[in-house]
Amino acid sequence: MFAAGVIYRYCMELTNIGTIKDVMERNGVSFTKSLGQNFLINPSVCPKIAEMGGAGPGKAAIEIGTGVGVLTKELALRCDKVVAVEIDERLRPILAETLAEFGNIEIVFADILKTDVTALIREKLAGYDDVIVCANLPYYITSPVIMKLLEERPPIRSVTVMVQKEAAERLCAAVGSRECGAVTAAVNYYSTPKMLFKVGRGSFMPSPNVDSAVIRLDIPEKPRYTVRDEALFFRIVRSAFAQRRKQLLNPLSAALGIDKDTLRNILAECGIKPSARPEELKMEEIVALCDKISGIK
Repeated sequence: MFAAGVIYRYCMELTNIGTIKDVMERNGVSFTKSLGQNFLINPSVCPKIAEMGGAGPGKAAIEIGTGVGVLTKELALRCDKVVAVEIDERLRPILAETLAEFGNIEIVFADILKTDVTALIREKLAGYDDVIVCANLPYYITSPVIMKLLEERPPIRSVTVMVQKEAAERLCAAVGSRECGAVTAAVNYYSTPKMLFKVGRGSFMPSPNVDSAVIRLDIPEKPRYTVRDEALFFRIVRSAFAQRRKQLLNPLSAALGIDKDTLRNILAECGIKPSARPEELKMEEIVALCDKISGIK
């Protein structure tokens, strides 16, 4: 068993494609179709994810999507305990082999999108006040996982995840900038996003067609913003950013059922020009707009 916080030299080389291919084939799992994602072959990436994601002694980590255990191992070398949630049951014998040296890992075979993360922490990580989440997922599922973790507000400190570089830039963009979209506003409502580092396509096998980046979403103990009606806030965000290059007045009037003259006055009271485009709005302006509208509905 490894002691948390101490990095030992010997571990199976999980970024060696030959090693992983051998392990998978011996366990009857197809190398080409098994995981629905590319294999990380750059040995420096997962240690950086773990360290910059906040792993350390006295902490616990939830990993989402183990793959063959590359990131799981790095988290276990640094944290007191790791709970890894993996949907693919075929990986059970593979993970039993690749993570055999670790006694501080518990793998839960489940769909994270159907898992009560707060209940999982209560059951598996009782006594840990400092819980982080790290994930290296197929990109098609990353946004739903991020929003689930933010919306359900489990007791976690941060979410560190690898995404496509373009998605990372959008998620970490400033609210009120040209790159801002609905997901940008949502992520900023719940957390403080930060770009950590970029990962070139050559770090994977087979090499994807896009570059990647690792981001961290720091979640404050108290909400960054408070609104009178959270459902209305997100309705405004979705409606506005559905046509983010167009003037704000028309889509909001249609979506909220407020006549344009009334809405024009509300915008003016919030210091927002009726001709403003959604991408120009600061978060404080969206919050003020939400509270003003909630007061008349």
